[in-house]
Amino acid sequence: MAQENSDNMQVVMGIIMQAGNAKAAAMQAIQAAKKGDFEKADEFIKQANEGLVNAHNVQTDMLTQEAQGNHVKVDLYMVHAQDHLMTAITFIDLAKEVVAVYKKMAEK
Repeated sequence: MAQENSDNMQVVMGIIMQAGNAKAAAMQAIQAAKKGDFEKADEFIKQANEGLVNAHNVQTDMLTQEAQGNHVKVDLYMVHAQDHLMTAITFIDLAKEVVAVYKKMAEK
């Protein structure tokens, strides 16, 4: 039981950490675009996308375990991790749009 809780917490923390890193990179992309550094903004968006892939991989491992019949405990911690991931996805989508607007404004 203790091992199961430890494994579950590793999944939770993996999702939160990767989603947090992705969201932070998206914020840095906006800040770079605001300064007109679109090359740097694009790098940060790439980092944000990589963070999402990493978080998604952690999530996919969990889903695979469930599909194989190994029940994954879903508790408030897991719900919190999923909330972080969904928020990061939404924020990154918005950051891409903000960077695009800054680029368009710079063209004028």
